[in-house]
Amino acid sequence: MDVDSEEVQEGIPDEGSMMQALVEYMARGLVEQPDAVSVTPVEGQTSVIFELRVAPDDMGKIIGKEGRVAKAMRTLLKVTAAKERKRAILEIVS
Repeated sequence: MDVDSEEVQEGIPDEGSMMQALVEYMARGLVEQPDAVSVTPVEGQTSVIFELRVAPDDMGKIIGKEGRVAKAMRTLLKVTAAKERKRAILEIVS
């Protein structure tokens, strides 16, 4: 039985979409308006920048006191990216 490698890969998300899904999951769990959360990946040669947008009222929840929540989100994203041997940056855009 011949199995095409593309068929096997169909159900497995690529690294970029896994990291994007992680950022969306974390942000949606923190905000009061989860439908307003959007994450846009901007790919470079060696890194991916994820632009996170939330409702203006939820910006404080994403940033947290003294930026602790944002820092924790960036740390988790960097760990996930390191597993894929990539560099990921989280930008919180207003």
